[in-house]
Amino acid sequence: MNQIVIDRHWTPGAIRDASNSRFVSRLTKNTLGLILAGGCGSRLNQLTRWRAKPAVPFGGQFRIIDFTLSNCVNSGIRRIGVLTQYKAHSLIRHIQRGWGFLHGEFDEFIELLPAQQRLESSWYLGTADAVYQNIDIIRNHNPRYVLILAGDHIYKMDYGPMLAQHVEKGAELTIGCIETPSDQASAFGVMNVDRHGRITDFVEKPEQPPTIADKPDRSLISMGIYIFDSQFLIDQLINDADSIDSNHDFGQDLIPALIKNHRAYAYPFRDSGQQRQAYWRDVGTVDAYWRSNLELIGVTPELNLYDREWPIWTYREQTPPAKFVFDEPQRRGMAIDSMVSDGCIISGAMVRHSLLFNNVSVDEGSRVGSAVVLPEVRIGKHCRINKAVIDKGAVLPDNTVIGDNVQQDAERFYVSPDGVVLVTPDMLGQPRHHAR
Repeated sequence: MNQIVIDRHWTPGAIRDASNSRFVSRLTKNTLGLILAGGCGSRLNQLTRWRAKPAVPFGGQFRIIDFTLSNCVNSGIRRIGVLTQYKAHSLIRHIQRGWGFLHGEFDEFIELLPAQQRLESSWYLGTADAVYQNIDIIRNHNPRYVLILAGDHIYKMDYGPMLAQHVEKGAELTIGCIETPSDQASAFGVMNVDRHGRITDFVEKPEQPPTIADKPDRSLISMGIYIFDSQFLIDQLINDADSIDSNHDFGQDLIPALIKNHRAYAYPFRDSGQQRQAYWRDVGTVDAYWRSNLELIGVTPELNLYDREWPIWTYREQTPPAKFVFDEPQRRGMAIDSMVSDGCIISGAMVRHSLLFNNVSVDEGSRVGSAVVLPEVRIGKHCRINKAVIDKGAVLPDNTVIGDNVQQDAERFYVSPDGVVLVTPDMLGQPRHHAR
């Protein structure tokens, strides 16, 4: 049996597997993972008009939720509930098609838990209420620990060492955390910790975020990853549900109320065996979504999608390889500094510094640069597309120009604060009443 090394000081490597293999143990097997996937993702604007944020495509062939689900499965946590609410059809269909490989006979499952008014007459009122309304399901599964996760972040993380720290510290609550520039921290829960890592203060989305004691320009933020002792969580959810003044939200209400009188610790997210902060992205805005996708095409991106030790699982349609056709001086199909997914056809066109999802076609004479092009987009002849996100299924007519004139783009499309142009089928007069 692999030796577990315990360091008594609060460091990222406080609990690790001495053989560097994954931490899969009774801790992970006795944990129920609950993924909060019901948010509308309003900051992504029209990208979430017909789909929940966790269902938004990412990285060429994945959905955002695939990263959290893959983290669970790769960590050995294979009892998982996905709590859905807002426009969940495409999310539910994706999970049903792509995540049916767990084995019920070994008590492995992914359960879809839509808002269904199990305990109350309302839909989910907040993140804590969403879990509270499924409290009977938690009791039925009878886990020792409950791991609560956001379904809308991009990262790769082994939850085993975090569970190990939770047990070693005798914590009742452990929160995954990272450092971020203080001027970007107001969108998150921000905490202070003592030298042992115990959380002393927690405030949700403060206008003036508290800073780290020896780093006046940095703040410690919550990743939306919580580990609770199961019975402790149930007790806290019942208390919160009885409070008429509560918003029934983990960050706003439940966590700030319990840290004063209970053992709540922070878990710093670091690369395995290193002191540097690991990759984690909140892709909750159009600018962040565009930037995070294009980061993947770098020579050595921080997020390694080619890692066979930590694969990202997903549902994939059966599509042919990408094809680049024509080889004439003014009519050559090319892609440079780009990622091009299966099923794409680059027909006498130039694609540069872009990410194309599956089944995208770019017709002759067109130029695509610094663009994120979602599945099944058709780009006509002699188009110029720059610094844009093109939503799934959009058809761009011949001679379409996007990204050259911000004022003209803003009259038809959404232009982000950093100048990224978001184009959806609806904006092009091609209404779609759902997003697959």
